[in-house]
Amino acid sequence: MILSIDTTSEFGSIALTEAHAVIEEVGLHAPEGFGHVLFGHLERLLEKHGTTVHQMECFAAASGPGSFTGVRVGLAAVKGLAEATGKRVVAVSNLRALAFFGSAPLRATVIDARRGEVYAAVYNHRFEIVMPEAVLKFEDWLPTLPKGNCELISTVAAPRALAAAIGHIAWEDFTAGRSSDPAEIDANYVRRSDAELFWKE
Repeated sequence: MILSIDTTSEFGSIALTEAHAVIEEVGLHAPEGFGHVLFGHLERLLEKHGTTVHQMECFAAASGPGSFTGVRVGLAAVKGLAEATGKRVVAVSNLRALAFFGSAPLRATVIDARRGEVYAAVYNHRFEIVMPEAVLKFEDWLPTLPKGNCELISTVAAPRALAAAIGHIAWEDFTAGRSSDPAEIDANYVRRSDAELFWKE
């Protein structure tokens, strides 16, 4: 089994998956942040299904882009759980997780980045990167898309809960030997946080 977490926005989710089957996915809403509530939700999910963190094959988390604090909370949680249990971690980009909800050979994924920009990338049906993740204006990105059947998937159309999709992709990565030591995973901001930008200025 894989325990997966997404806390990258105020609408997060957690999920238990086994191979490609979803045992349960729970949508969460924490407008004040997940730092003080996440582990309570995880504990209840595990207890409900009669399992423990020690029975997980690995842990997975959304790595961003998203809320700076939210990204750190999710990654810190899976790092801590993995270190405590001696297990591996898979960090999954939110843009890659969105590609799970597509059906076309090529899937262009988009997340609102504010400031009139979007986070965007293109993946294939195996969730492999085709066009690198970038942050730019939507109208500047559209003309760069590959020709042919390229499906557009945004956070407006896709489900809010990403944890089960993250668990599915994490299983693919884990079984292919693409998991990481917990100390090696890091956030995927695509661009720097506001705090970093203002500090540089």
